[in-house]
Amino acid sequence: MRKRKVDKIIKAISDDGYVFISVVSSRGLTDRARIIHNATPVVTAALGRTLAAASIIGSTLKKPGASVTVHINGGGPAGTMIAVADESGNVRGFVQNPSADLPTNAIGKLDVGGVVGKDGMLSVIKDYLETAPYASATELVSGEIAEDFAAYFSESEQIPSACAFGVLVDRDLSVLAAGGFIIQLLPGAPVGVIDAIDENVANISSVSAILRDGGAESMLESAMSGFSFHIIETREVEYRCACNRERFLAAVSSLESSELDDMRQKGEPIEVSCQFCGAIYTFSPEEV
Repeated sequence: MRKRKVDKIIKAISDDGYVFISVVSSRGLTDRARIIHNATPVVTAALGRTLAAASIIGSTLKKPGASVTVHINGGGPAGTMIAVADESGNVRGFVQNPSADLPTNAIGKLDVGGVVGKDGMLSVIKDYLETAPYASATELVSGEIAEDFAAYFSESEQIPSACAFGVLVDRDLSVLAAGGFIIQLLPGAPVGVIDAIDENVANISSVSAILRDGGAESMLESAMSGFSFHIIETREVEYRCACNRERFLAAVSSLESSELDDMRQKGEPIEVSCQFCGAIYTFSPEEV
């Protein structure tokens, strides 16, 4: 049996200092999200792309304990999608309607834009713990996720960026490949560099196929074709939930006193489920 590639982020910079790229290969964490939420293929693709983007953004935060939360709701049948990543790029996600489904689009691919919708917003909240969270939002462009994040970086962070994400779902509904990249132009980048990056991105016909066949390394080579570059960091990432019994007990205990009294009178155990990982925590009325 062929060994599965581990999920990882590779960061690199061009030798001329004008181009910074982060590539994520996220098959494993995307498949775990699919299993947890019992998602249809098209929802798996939408959530997988969102998880990939959040993972990359989270990995840039640097400060221990920092996190980024991405909210997307374009009015499509999938409803709200949420992805939360820590400063290492570990990520978890939630989708409001994982059973949403649509026929393939006009070119025979999963209709991510249709299931997400484009009548809504993409919001990004960065929490550095010591200060108030930084929040910004932009209108969705297409619901295809990559174009929406490119617009976010351009409008909210004023960083010219190129983004591409993909998820390949097998016939048995498992994830064969997932991930993508974010390329950002650094100050002073000449027009020729911008044009070369645009051409590279346009020449990539399938992000998921490249990741399936060659992993993050091949994705990096394809996106940076024609550029000399050096890798500055490689790190493994995973689907990781931050829930625990103590947090849920605190949340339940913060309910209105009338609700707590009602629970106590019924004398029945209280079950709470985590929306990100499906873990179920049971508390007795006495604990609450």
